[in-house]
Amino acid sequence: MTLHVRTLSEREALNALNLADAKSALRSAFAGLATGSTVQPAQTVTVFPDDRGDCIFYPGVLHDLDLVGVKLSPYIAQKAAAGDSPVTAYTLLLSASTGEPVLLVDSLALTTARTAATTALAVDHLAAPDARRLALIGSGSVALEHLRHLTADRDWDAITIYSPSLVSAAQDPSAEDSTADTAARLATITAIAPHATVAKSAAEAVAGADVVLLCTSSGQPVIDLADITPGALITSISTNSKNAHEIDPSALAELDVYCDYRATATVTAGEMILAAENGWSADAIVADLSELIGGHSPDTSRTRFFRSTGLGIEDLAIASLLR
Repeated sequence: MTLHVRTLSEREALNALNLADAKSALRSAFAGLATGSTVQPAQTVTVFPDDRGDCIFYPGVLHDLDLVGVKLSPYIAQKAAAGDSPVTAYTLLLSASTGEPVLLVDSLALTTARTAATTALAVDHLAAPDARRLALIGSGSVALEHLRHLTADRDWDAITIYSPSLVSAAQDPSAEDSTADTAARLATITAIAPHATVAKSAAEAVAGADVVLLCTSSGQPVIDLADITPGALITSISTNSKNAHEIDPSALAELDVYCDYRATATVTAGEMILAAENGWSADAIVADLSELIGGHSPDTSRTRFFRSTGLGIEDLAIASLLR
């Protein structure tokens, strides 16, 4: 049997991806959770022996698209020790009707795109209609992709960005590597949102913001919720590090909590795991993306927190655009 499998490198995938279609693909995938045409198992982690790394598996089924697949994302400790990037990611799509492979794509950069598109989808449903002030915590590739998606969908009167690395570079202009990296990120920010400003602190960035995007790799809180305007929307992505979180877990009891998928978020999101150890209940989740797409209307007078954990169906939905 001869297999005809399309393979795409990271660069080829990015060149082929129409970002305008990404959110629509995700919307369809999450809508399918309500009808049963989309299936989202929990992600699993396989640890390599002798501390050599691990691999996270993100499976899913998009039966309406005749697809079953998985994203595999290994962390290779030996590469990290050598100073190389230790993480790779590849998404494999198979036909759900024939079982034959149809696409293998380097999805490291696609993960950034699907993460930002998922947040943008959540903001569509959770932000107040008159939200006009945006705050962004972080300035890495994921943060900048969030900025790109959020500015494509809505006109913001004010955009304020805070990143410790940007502030550090401003304080030490003689650091050549830092200056070059900072200049590149600032140029990207200006190209995406010319009126965006850089704050000197997280508190300054979030002051008066209607929507606050937390886009860091931190495993600890990056904002003080006392600085958040009541009724604002906070979104968080965090990392896959054990119990990583970008807000104080004890604050969940005072927020209206939303997530990408309630069946898996509570065993994946660090702040939810830690909050549950102190009495917070997963039953307190107001709605997930499937329910929001299905018509749930949030109370925008309440401060809202949306947690994205990263799902296989998101990876499959984005990869499906490249078949």
